[in-house]
Amino acid sequence: MIKPHGSEQLDARFIADSQERETLAKEAETLPALLLNSAAAANAVMLGAGYFNPLRGYMNLADAMSVAETLRTVDGLFWPVPILNLTNEPGIAEGSRIALRDPNVDGNPVMAVMDVESVESVTDEQLDFMAEKIFRTLDPQHPGVATFKSQGNTLVAGPIRVLSLSYFKSDFPDTFRTAVEIRDEIAQRGWNTVVAFQTRNPMHRAHEELCRMAMQDLNADGILIHMLLGKLKPGDIPADVRDASIRKMVDIYFPENTVMITGYGFDMLYAGPREAVLHAVFRQNCGCTHLIVGRDHAGVGDYYGGFDAQTIFDEEVPEGALELQIYRADHTAYSKKLDRVVMMRDAPDHEKDDFVLLSGTAVREMLGKGIAPPPEFSRPEVAQILMDYYQSIDG
Repeated sequence: MIKPHGSEQLDARFIADSQERETLAKEAETLPALLLNSAAAANAVMLGAGYFNPLRGYMNLADAMSVAETLRTVDGLFWPVPILNLTNEPGIAEGSRIALRDPNVDGNPVMAVMDVESVESVTDEQLDFMAEKIFRTLDPQHPGVATFKSQGNTLVAGPIRVLSLSYFKSDFPDTFRTAVEIRDEIAQRGWNTVVAFQTRNPMHRAHEELCRMAMQDLNADGILIHMLLGKLKPGDIPADVRDASIRKMVDIYFPENTVMITGYGFDMLYAGPREAVLHAVFRQNCGCTHLIVGRDHAGVGDYYGGFDAQTIFDEEVPEGALELQIYRADHTAYSKKLDRVVMMRDAPDHEKDDFVLLSGTAVREMLGKGIAPPPEFSRPEVAQILMDYYQSIDG
């Protein structure tokens, strides 16, 4: 199986041994506490689940600035996005041991114990520098920029041991999986070539066929449909609805033992190209050999060019930095001429009207009125789940 990123073995920061976990949990109740923001809590989940291997905790300012500028830590580890614990809470001492509390669960239980290696003030100019590098904009209307700039100006760095993976296991017991669990299941299935499909949306016909195209082109053993289960921007479809619609599609339209439906506990960054590279890093940690990177991958609005998330792998990712390879996808749509879904680049003789193209706004309006999109766009069984959802919120 493909090696994890940056190490021979996966170092998940979650304490798997129940007795050791219980001992540390008791100690945590006696420690000074820091209530995390949601972004820092999501980072703790990803560290705990092994997705951010080989990182052992939160980055200090030097590493954060270096990663933002060069996609490498000070020691030279390839990494695309700073992994931070920003706060405005005073009184955290360097060299101390603290309990990190979960902002997303009632009662704010302890989710990790941290050995604080450094506590540093971050200037607004340094935050702007990092934000501009990560998001390619400082527009406060960009949801990722707004979140990043609102977390605080104190950077608390150091390794963590994770006691809880937050609400993800309880809210999504059939879907949330750690990188360790995914690697184990890939091994059990006997898969070697595994293609990851990233999604924060329900899957329409174009997405479904894109997975098939990638499997066929790469002679892959299986597809990992890997959905984000954390926080999104207002208006995005909730994870449970996406989960139900994707499961319905796979159950009906894919052969058995060709698809794993899983999810990961992270808040969406909307960082476009940089987030695409982060997706590649942690899919390698999952055991995937390829990641589908399509048009406007991890984008939002018009902040990124349609294929910037592909070109970053040519222009900024050094050769050999990742073992995982990307599968480059064009915009995919149903061709009325050919009576099947194609990548637009493979149909140079087509005009725009030769494709079934619907905007997200148009689809949402149809679903809200109980009108199913055409079957060339969305499977009827998937459309029904989405119609039920939109009518429930509109009603």
